[in-house]
Amino acid sequence: MYDLAALEAELAETIFAGKLYFAAVTGSTNNDAMAAARKGAAHGSVYFADAQSAGRGRSDHRWESAHGEGIYVSVVLRPQASVDRWSLLPLCTGLAAMEAMRTVAGVVPDLRWPNDVLVADHKLCGILVEAGMDERGEKFAVAGIGINVHQRAFPEDLQQSVTSLDGAAGRTIPRQSVLVCLLQSLQRESEGLADEARVHAIPARMERSSTWLRGRRVRVHGPQACQGITAGLDAYGFLRVATATGIVTVQTGGIRAAEME
Repeated sequence: MYDLAALEAELAETIFAGKLYFAAVTGSTNNDAMAAARKGAAHGSVYFADAQSAGRGRSDHRWESAHGEGIYVSVVLRPQASVDRWSLLPLCTGLAAMEAMRTVAGVVPDLRWPNDVLVADHKLCGILVEAGMDERGEKFAVAGIGINVHQRAFPEDLQQSVTSLDGAAGRTIPRQSVLVCLLQSLQRESEGLADEARVHAIPARMERSSTWLRGRRVRVHGPQACQGITAGLDAYGFLRVATATGIVTVQTGGIRAAEME
């Protein structure tokens, strides 16, 4: 269980102070945060749970959310930056997750555009960023993060593709410490959207943290399905793929390794 009083104390100097909303079990923290944001929930409101009964990732894929074994958290964000920069929020969230894992667990993961955090090609974290408009007509975003922390067993169909932070680090990692570091890092990263120098550095920082973004043969799935070799990110965080017919700028979808033909 989380120590909620200690969490409040550790986050007292952040945008999350007084805005932590915990449920032992919920359907989906992203659904909770989206519903609250539509009703005007403040920037920095945090919705988290010990378990989810209907956790989800991109394209409504199910996210396994075993009780007390992972971090399941969604944050309402209303960045003080032009909306055209909000496309960088998935990258900001990935960089924040990476920093938390590196700082607390000593694990240096690989970031697979746009929303997966991997260790040795095994997924240990998924990110889902959604946007909407509230009752006052103001835009908001919700950054959802699911991190496998203590899991030792996974459903049979996932055993070869996923891992946990404990497994990657070879020791038990304190879940609360990861959550605190994650939120602190997310605040720093999201605030960077309003800083000219920092915002322009985000795609380059993502590229340095990923083996997937340059020179990797990939297959893109989604509405812009194609196959080719990754050629970096553009200024908005979108993926450039060199295909047989030219460069495709992928704004939505996902990537997987493609076999050489």
